[in-house]
Amino acid sequence: MPGNRDSHSSSHGGTLEPEWLHGHAHEPNPDPPTEDSTFALSFNGHAKWLVYLDDLNRLPQTQVPDCYIVSTGHGASGPHTFAGVRLADLLLEYLPDGMAWKHVDVLSADGFGNRVFAKEVENESGDRPILLATKRDGKPITRGEGLVRMIVPSETDDALRQVKWIEHLEVR
Repeated sequence: MPGNRDSHSSSHGGTLEPEWLHGHAHEPNPDPPTEDSTFALSFNGHAKWLVYLDDLNRLPQTQVPDCYIVSTGHGASGPHTFAGVRLADLLLEYLPDGMAWKHVDVLSADGFGNRVFAKEVENESGDRPILLATKRDGKPITRGEGLVRMIVPSETDDALRQVKWIEHLEVR
């Protein structure tokens, strides 16, 4: 994995956190890193699964209207209706029954990432869940647009949570 995913000592009690959770440089619109939409899912670094686009399409699909993409340096676009799999449904499908988790790190193939806490998923609004989106406005998301893209409908800032080109979900 690229160096910017390495852990370092945090000012938050000395625990190890990935560097990408803190300030980092991020090119807002690089070329897609790969044409492959497959991503890895692991729990505490173990039991790694490969998740394919067909796997996502077999899970219950959810649509979330009135979402905006607020890209750093590119302004806003939308409103859009995104469709895909609720993050909660994906975790329910793959994690062992009753397995407690604290957070999931969602990492992009370009080194960008974000963390979603279990409390966020538990407390999310029923009609505005966190999605792993594969469609925008009824059409498949292109690879250039992120192909599998995490959409956090509650986000209104600079797309800091809208991870595209998902490569790995690490559940802790």
